[in-house]
Amino acid sequence: MELSKYGSGMAPQDPLRRRNTLSSTDADNHSDPRQNYRLPSSLGLVSTLSFPVIVSTADAMLKSAGVTLVGYEKIGSGHCTSIVRGAIAEVRIAVQAGVEHAQKEGQFLSSLVIPRPFPNLEVIFPLGSHLLEQAQHHRSRISNQAIGLLETRGFPPMVGAADIMLKSANVQLTAYETIGAGLCTVIIQGRVADVAMALQIGISEANRIGEVTAVTVIPRPLEDLEQSLPLASCLIEEQPQPLNLPIEVKETEKELVELPDLGKLPIQTKDSSS
Repeated sequence: MELSKYGSGMAPQDPLRRRNTLSSTDADNHSDPRQNYRLPSSLGLVSTLSFPVIVSTADAMLKSAGVTLVGYEKIGSGHCTSIVRGAIAEVRIAVQAGVEHAQKEGQFLSSLVIPRPFPNLEVIFPLGSHLLEQAQHHRSRISNQAIGLLETRGFPPMVGAADIMLKSANVQLTAYETIGAGLCTVIIQGRVADVAMALQIGISEANRIGEVTAVTVIPRPLEDLEQSLPLASCLIEEQPQPLNLPIEVKETEKELVELPDLGKLPIQTKDSSS
């Protein structure tokens, strides 16, 4: 069974066009008093009906323009929305790339570009305004590992696929995601060849148990994309808690036992015993 049957969801591997967050057009708008509270940025939203497809859509958006991935919104019934932000020109390019990718996968629902959202909009919706400031200090890096996502309708097919994938290839199970309508997605990570092999076997096992709805392979995910995916709690390293010792240690005094005077003890002899 081939991965292409379900739509591989692989984003185009074009050279990255990571531009400056501010374009010349947006820099001119910085004189507007309403924009003095932060760097001018726009919002872009693309909605699909599958979690693997929305992740690969976000990957395509990140690799097509200099935008920052805010995160995902899951509202149930399989509806997922990817949210990015950046300069207006970059956001328009990213949204167009995301729409084309989602349409190619047959899961596109809707899209939206908001040129300069007011602060109140960011307060009401979880749009992550602090992520833009973080993006100014570091550049997104490309991971040398691949990410694989396999979506099923029903929980047992997903668990069965996860089990056989871990046994068939050198991959790591990072987490799983549910988006309503019975759709469950298992997320694995490893080398591209291992991830592809694991997904190939996972598709067969999931179809034997239930139904596969989508499969996505992202060969070279950006750091923004990796950080947006859920992570199993067992993989999060917990800081060791310090051992609280009592400040004062009280030792109980031992009772002294008085020994008898050996000189006053009667000495038994053979004659006395007879």
